[in-house]
Amino acid sequence: MNTRKLAISALLTALALIIPFIVVFKVIIPPFTATLGSHVPMFISFLLGPKVAIMVGLGSALGFFLNLGSIVGLRAFMHVFVGLLGALLIRKGVSFQRASIITAPLHGLLEMLVVMPFVGFDVYNILIITGVGTVLHHFADGAIAYIIINVLKKSRVANLLK
Repeated sequence: MNTRKLAISALLTALALIIPFIVVFKVIIPPFTATLGSHVPMFISFLLGPKVAIMVGLGSALGFFLNLGSIVGLRAFMHVFVGLLGALLIRKGVSFQRASIITAPLHGLLEMLVVMPFVGFDVYNILIITGVGTVLHHFADGAIAYIIINVLKKSRVANLLK
């Protein structure tokens, strides 16, 4: 890993870790929570490879565990698997947009499985609130990440789409 990629990876991991502490816009509908922008580092990590995606996912899990507790931390740990799949898709030549769409159902399903032991099999709370809520949050943050990636590309600061 070159120095530039290592630095960007460290910054994304740090961002994933601190977002739960600094973002004030949160939607909380138990058992679901959504912190705007919390998936953005994960999405950007798609472009830097599987190892980076795993590292960023672990940073996200730690940040949410420390700030919002074990259930939300376990849900954030699913970013490891979603990020890994996204990075593998990008590596195979899938576009960022398609990778974002393909990873959405996995993201929703994994988070549903995490909360199920804590709330039982309540279709409304599991499927609608957590599953659909996660997918909607996934798409919102995917759009934010896409905008950031394109701004960076145009500014020539960091073309992550290479």
